[in-house]
Parts: sequence; C-alpha cells; structure tokens
Amino acid sequence: MKQLFSLLIGLTFTSLLPSQGFLKEANHKLNSIDNQAQIPAIPQFYSPSNFSEGLARIQIDEKWGYIDKTGKFAIPPQFEGATDFAQGLARVWVNQKWGYIDKTGKFAIPPQFDYAANFSEGLALVSIENQASYIDKTGKRLLQPKLTAFTNFSPQRADAANFYEGLARIKIADKSGYIDKTGNIVIQPQFDVAEAFSSGRAWVQIKGSGRGRYGYIDKTGKFVIRFDPQQLYGASKFSQGLAVVGSNSKLGYMDTTGSFVIKPQFDYAFNFSEGMAWIGVAQKSGYVDKTGKIVIKPQFTSATDFSEGLASVNIGNKWGYIDKTGKVLVSPQFDYAAKFSGSLALVSIGNKCGYIDKTGKMTLQLHSSLAPKISEAAWCRVQ
Repeated sequence: MKQLFSLLIGLTFTSLLPSQGFLKEANHKLNSIDNQAQIPAIPQFYSPSNFSEGLARIQIDEKWGYIDKTGKFAIPPQFEGATDFAQGLARVWVNQKWGYIDKTGKFAIPPQFDYAANFSEGLALVSIENQASYIDKTGKRLLQPKLTAFTNFSPQRADAANFYEGLARIKIADKSGYIDKTGNIVIQPQFDVAEAFSSGRAWVQIKGSGRGRYGYIDKTGKFVIRFDPQQLYGASKFSQGLAVVGSNSKLGYMDTTGSFVIKPQFDYAFNFSEGMAWIGVAQKSGYVDKTGKIVIKPQFTSATDFSEGLASVNIGNKWGYIDKTGKVLVSPQFDYAAKFSGSLALVSIGNKCGYIDKTGKMTLQLHSSLAPKISEAAWCRVQ
C-alpha cells in the first residue's frame, strides 16, 4: 500500500504560420459536419485535451493547434508540439525549440529554448545549452543565479523547478535547497528529496544510515513536522491546508501543525479539492469533507477530484458525474470522463468522443470518421 500511495502522489508533473494550402484544407475539414449528430464536428484529429483558459489543444495531420468552445480553430494547427495555456501563454515546439504563444497564436517569446516550463507566479524556468534561467512573460531573463546547479542543467534530474509560494527548489551537488525571486539561497541545499511549497510547508527528506530525517519544513528551512518512518509514511503536499499521511497501513489527513485532523482510516486517499477529498474503503470510493465526515459514502468503483462542483465517478464500469451531495447529475455512460474545465468536459462513449456540458449534452463531437481510432478511451484522454 505504501508503494502504491507513493506512486500515486508522485504522479504530478510530467508545437509559424502554415501555407495557404494547408489553411484551406484545415478550414475544409472544420466545415465538415457529422450527419448523425447536429452539432459541430471536426475530422481527422486525435489526442485532444480538456479546455484550459478557454482553448483546447488539438492535433491534425501531425500538427498541433487550438480550438475554441464552438469547435472552430482559434489557432490553426502549425506546431510540432503544444501544451495547455497557463497564465495566458502556452508552450509550443517549433524546429526543435520551445517558445511561448498568446491566445491569438502570436509568439510572445520566440522559440529558442531547449527546455521550457509553464509560467508560475509570473516566471518560467527555461534552459539554453544546459544553462537555466527564469524569464518573465516578455522573455526577459530576470534571474540567472550563479549556482553550480545551473551548470549542465537537466530537467530529468530536477536541478531546478518553478516558483511556488515565492520559493523555487534548486539542486547543487545532488542536494536540494530553495531560492527566492532575487536568486538568493534562502534554504541551503541539504535535502536528498525536496518538494514544492504549499500552505507554507514543503516535504523533504535527508537520508542517513539510520532513520534519517523526514517531514515538512517551513520557509526558513526549519523542520516543523518530523516523521518517524517506522510510524508515518507517504506524506503528500498540502492542499487546502491538509496533507495525506499514512500510519499503520491506513491513510488520514494532517494539518500544518502536524496534528491529525482526520485520523488514518482509509485504504487510499487523495488531496482536497473544492473542500472534498476522494477516499477509498474496502475497494470502494467515496468523499469526505475537511472535518472527516463522510459526505458521500464509499460506493463507486473509482472516482476523481471535484472540479467546478462536479466529480466523475465509475459505476458499473461506466463513468458519470455527481454533485457534492452524491446526486448523479450525468448518468454513468462514458468509457472515459475528464474533469470539467470551463464548464466542459472531455468524454468518450463507444465510437464517439467530444465535449459535454454539465447536463451531459455533447456540445462538440469529434468526427465519426475517426471511430476506429477513438474506440479506445486512450485516444480521448487529457494529456
């Protein structure tokens, strides 16, 4: 169970203008309508994303672009790779380099980076020829600390990370610490494992021949919650003031002082979202509130976090949506059902894939010509 939980909480993190001929062909494809459904339909694309800041990524003929909620291309497919919008900009891959575009498709920052992260707190971590720096939304380098951590920069080694709550994790000689937005080291590199700050706390580990030191530190680097690994395990980041912590093969929730607010009693548990957390008892999923009260009893085969007031749940091997009282608002019928974002959710059902509103009505359907390709939910997953 410990290994499973550690795996689950670790799963976080993880393309200029085309020719006129291509645009003409793309527009022709967009104007195609599926006669079996009187709603907008788009042919020959796959691997769609959920909507993010009003736009969704889409791939057509091996090029990426973005559609709006009517199914029209807001940004025609032209990039070799693309990511969701974050803080008004999206990362795109062109000629083996990353750059950033705005929602008109115009480059705010030209492609030039070997690595580029999403913007967080107005800054983004980028690297050119193994030298990392932090840029603002104009592409200006605001921070390039003279640290050995930024020599031979490697995202895979996590030598540096984006800013969260004013601090960013960096690594020097395989030890992690934290810098502020001036580039000063505020917490000396000393940790073998270090995560981003949330709720003023960061999970860290210092390994040793004995038990080592495990727990949460504050922004001065002081341990404020110490763990005995023989008694507590699998701590997650804090979300809405609470973190998932395991004890005696059960999971519960701890506050920022280190006190259990909800005692360990669940077989699996996930972070809070919109005041509710998805938990599991005896292989059934339900939800608790921040007092530990089971608001929706465990009854689902699987479940997801709440988003925009709804959560997708699995009943009888099909996915539907419930509200925070547990009432089923969209009946279980989907083979795949993503969270709601911008009042729409990406779903697949049989050979159909598209976006539904909160009543369950499919407002934008992918074209049926792709039925053989989207017969599996994987073709409709959010990347």
